[in-house]
Amino acid sequence: MTGKRFFHILVIALLAVAMFSQFAYSRQAKQKPNIIMVFIDDMGWADLSCFGNVDAKTPAIDRLAAEGIAFEQFYVNSPICSPSRVAISTGQYPQRWKITSYLAHRSQNKKRGLNNWLDPKAPMLARSLKQAGYMTGHFGKWHMGGQRDVAEAPEISEYGFDESLTNFEGMGPKLLPLIMKPGMDKAGRIWGDAEHLGGPVVWMQRSEITGGFVNSAKAFISRAKIAKKPFYVNVWPDDVHSPYFPPVSKWGDGSKRRLYLSVLEEMDKQLKSLFDYIRNDKKLKDNTLIMLCSDNGHEPGAGQAGPLKGCKTNLYEGGVRSSLIVWAPSMLAADAAGTRNKTSVFSAIDLVPSLVKLAGAQKPAAAEYDGEDVLDTILGRSRAGREKPIFFGRPPDRKNFYGYKQLPDLAVRSGKWKLLCDFDGGRPQLYDVIVDAGESNDLAGQEHDIVKKLISQVTNWHKSMPR
Repeated sequence: MTGKRFFHILVIALLAVAMFSQFAYSRQAKQKPNIIMVFIDDMGWADLSCFGNVDAKTPAIDRLAAEGIAFEQFYVNSPICSPSRVAISTGQYPQRWKITSYLAHRSQNKKRGLNNWLDPKAPMLARSLKQAGYMTGHFGKWHMGGQRDVAEAPEISEYGFDESLTNFEGMGPKLLPLIMKPGMDKAGRIWGDAEHLGGPVVWMQRSEITGGFVNSAKAFISRAKIAKKPFYVNVWPDDVHSPYFPPVSKWGDGSKRRLYLSVLEEMDKQLKSLFDYIRNDKKLKDNTLIMLCSDNGHEPGAGQAGPLKGCKTNLYEGGVRSSLIVWAPSMLAADAAGTRNKTSVFSAIDLVPSLVKLAGAQKPAAAEYDGEDVLDTILGRSRAGREKPIFFGRPPDRKNFYGYKQLPDLAVRSGKWKLLCDFDGGRPQLYDVIVDAGESNDLAGQEHDIVKKLISQVTNWHKSMPR
């Protein structure tokens, strides 16, 4: 073989390798990322040990934060369960769907002006991803229709999910809780009448139900792998909502705080199985995004919000600010792993358009998101927050609750400012929550122009929502 011919063969071989590498890269680049949303129930902003809890340890979630990004100024869009779940599912304010408090018996819903369930026509993230080729599964609490005596609500599958397993506040297959506490010889049952909301039903210890949802999610992910399809999975545990039933061995002194902390630690242990399942599979680890936060603030006497004022059901920071963790080793900016973002202000409604973009999906043609695309911030490539203010409305049945009297009806976060007021704009409170996260120094009497502007914005927003 002459040197010239050898050179030609070598060039052709190198070009072939380059073309193959580019092809492989293109296939990898086009591979849709898997998405897991872990939505904890009633956990305070400071309840994770990586957010300051010194009374309990959450090592599995802490490891996610150590390998990902922890966001300190992330908000959910309601201080109570059902509307918060609507927001993170649709990318829209829950007021648009007349779900402004927790869904209960139909008589209570009617009295409070609530729909009995979320309209299936809502722009569900799950449906958009399913239409983009994803397998979609919901495992855990639903609470957007199908509870108490509301037995004709749509199945969870009608919202874009291929498979579901829920609790006593949703339609279809479910896990229902057995309870044990010291001195009991036989397990008791609660919410047994939820069987009429569909089945099959499996009864298991309340202290193990998070693990039950996790195991079902892992089985679903395994089937998605076999089918070679990307997946979107909700893991929405009952934990750490009251009543608290940790393992009997973790009962301690039986105080509310001790029971709560034990439930928190058990939940972390059971979620670890899911995180390890993803982390220990290289293909999953390299192509999966995990997001974790709480649906609203803590119940007083159980969880804690650290320096933040307020709790579940009210519009102070402790009711609506949530500790968000994002884990995605191959998707985060190179220098983002293990960092804390203390400045970017965005909320749960912003996750939907951001994840739709990440998945290469499309929003429903007739829908307009209230959320904004903050994908670069979520992945650590930017520190920008959302551009528009975030608006909040008080649950209609929570004017006086948990020891608070005459709570504000509305709130808005815009830049460094947080304003709270009544529906008519009266009794305004204004805080610079960058320097005063505890909302202790009311500046409404000093910043008249800011107060006037924010009152106009939040009251106009409220008037624009369905009555």
